[in-house]
Amino acid sequence: MKKAIIILMSVFIAVLIAGCSKEPAPEERFSQYVKLWNDKKFDEMYEFLSETAQSTVTKEEFVDRYNKIYEDLQIDNLDVQFNEPEDRERPENEAVFPFSAKMDSVAGPIEFDHQARLVKEERDDSPNWYLDWNTTYIFPELESGDKISLNTIPAERGSILDRRGNELAINGSAMQIGVVPGKMGDDAQKADSIKKLAELLNMSEDQINNALNAGWVKDDLFVPLKKIPKTDVDLQEKLFAIAGVTNQTVGAREYPYGEDVSHLVGFIAPVTAEDLEKLEGKGYTANDYIGKRGLEQVYEEKLKGTNGVEVAIVKEDGTKKLLVERPVENGENVQLTIDVVLQQKIYDQLKGEAGMAAAINPRTGETLALVSAPGFDPNAETLGMSAQQRQSIEEEPLKPYLNRFRLTYVPGSVIKPVTAAVGLAEGAIDLNTAYEITEKQWQPDSSWGNYKVTRYSDVKGQIDLEKALIYSDNIYFARAALEIGKEPFQEGLKKFGFEEFEYSYPLEASEIGGLENEIQLADSGYGQGQVEMNILHLAATYTPFVNNGNLIKPVLLAEEQHGEVLQEGLISAEQASAINSMLEKVVSDPKGTAHFARMDQPFAGKTGTAEIKAAQGEKGRELGWFVGYNPEAPDLLISMMVEDVQEGAGSREAVDRVRNVFLAQ
Repeated sequence: MKKAIIILMSVFIAVLIAGCSKEPAPEERFSQYVKLWNDKKFDEMYEFLSETAQSTVTKEEFVDRYNKIYEDLQIDNLDVQFNEPEDRERPENEAVFPFSAKMDSVAGPIEFDHQARLVKEERDDSPNWYLDWNTTYIFPELESGDKISLNTIPAERGSILDRRGNELAINGSAMQIGVVPGKMGDDAQKADSIKKLAELLNMSEDQINNALNAGWVKDDLFVPLKKIPKTDVDLQEKLFAIAGVTNQTVGAREYPYGEDVSHLVGFIAPVTAEDLEKLEGKGYTANDYIGKRGLEQVYEEKLKGTNGVEVAIVKEDGTKKLLVERPVENGENVQLTIDVVLQQKIYDQLKGEAGMAAAINPRTGETLALVSAPGFDPNAETLGMSAQQRQSIEEEPLKPYLNRFRLTYVPGSVIKPVTAAVGLAEGAIDLNTAYEITEKQWQPDSSWGNYKVTRYSDVKGQIDLEKALIYSDNIYFARAALEIGKEPFQEGLKKFGFEEFEYSYPLEASEIGGLENEIQLADSGYGQGQVEMNILHLAATYTPFVNNGNLIKPVLLAEEQHGEVLQEGLISAEQASAINSMLEKVVSDPKGTAHFARMDQPFAGKTGTAEIKAAQGEKGRELGWFVGYNPEAPDLLISMMVEDVQEGAGSREAVDRVRNVFLAQ
């Protein structure tokens, strides 16, 4: 009996040992490999390779190749699938399993089916299954000795066009200036040429020497140094007088109208490392350009398009087999309502000054010009500026990089027609409301302390709305604002587009401010208090006066709806007509503040002088404003502001310039 028990225990132990030493099935091993593959754990995958496979590739080579291919092709959403076979019959030394792989790449989705071959090997006295790997497991078409090529086909950037198709930003060309080292003469001549080139191209001598000393450079090869505008004939003549200097024509973004449209159109420049980080996954590469300012930046996505990408396997004999491709999608054109000829005329009027202007068709809302002066050279920006050149521009007193039409400023008296309209709409005043005004300064009572509203007109007596606009009477509109009241005044301005103003170019919204007391409310009524306006919105606020009281929405893109009513019936048609007539008298009346703007054609408008100062009694900077249009044929309305006008000149600086534009039409 004892002997039988011993035999049974021996059998049990043998079975137990056999069960514990059971070798993995090949399908289990391949499932483990597939999981590592989906997790991109390439270093662990290598341990599953057969001895034959490992003899053809080191672990470092294996891991590096997978990493490089997956990084270069931006492989994502990897999904390798293996379904274990239902047939559980165990193979002896070799097993073959079908599998499928899907992944996203920079050129689009990649899918393939393949077969995995596993072989049984004994390692460390233990049998197991190993993958008989080769390069076809990466991609079935990729054989030993093949390479993968990644080719980007740049999308053609869309153009920016004015209303008539004039090209404001196009894909043109530039002149690549360079040298042929072997033609630069001896060392002394070469040194002298480098010195002259550095000065003319705004480069350092070190930069030029570094280019000439690059490893690929040979005496008979063209060494590129810098791109310059092909229109700069004077610079070209000086450059070509230097021994060894030559040129090539290269593609470049061109801005044919230069500084006249610089703030509106902007420019493109090479992407930076910071750009690439922000735009990861958007298809940008280190060789791309990107919109940096203006419409080039605002409509970057539409203009840029999508680069095409081809991924191919290059065979040892040089032939290519396409693996996956994404077709190129060229950028779209952006057509504006802008009239570039008018834009140039207005910019010419502002040359040498700091200022801004907007021109619209007050019937349709089309923006015909949007100007900030001074401008800058967008061609130079795109082709590349030296740090010294940029610093010089940044230090200019008139601030050429400041886009003024995007900002808000204290409007001065050009807001008075809007205050009048709000008062009429609220019933706080009517067309005949008049105040007895006989003094230069006014305050309602002693609660204002020493603060008083000052008028510049010397007309005394009953001042009604018409006279108040003709003489630009601050006291009248201060009193009107107080009659309207804080909340109705704020709500009325909001109906005119203050604080929220939708437009296709990002502009700062016109502000109402706090209006925390009567003084601030009164001052805001004549444009000196808490209100600030952007120049385009200012132009839009005059559209009700020629559209029966309807506020027309300004548009910038040709594809946008024209003539859309933003606010209907802000004032009645009768009231709109009356204000329109009053604004014409601001010019035609001999005592009107814009009488010097009169011309043969009918002309209406409103002047404004805004003073920026810390306290009453102090002398501050003055901004000269004017809004002008033809009241009988209102297809053009121009609002303009000139900074730092001379003392006593006030709005005249703006009036003369707007008048000149109308005379040139």
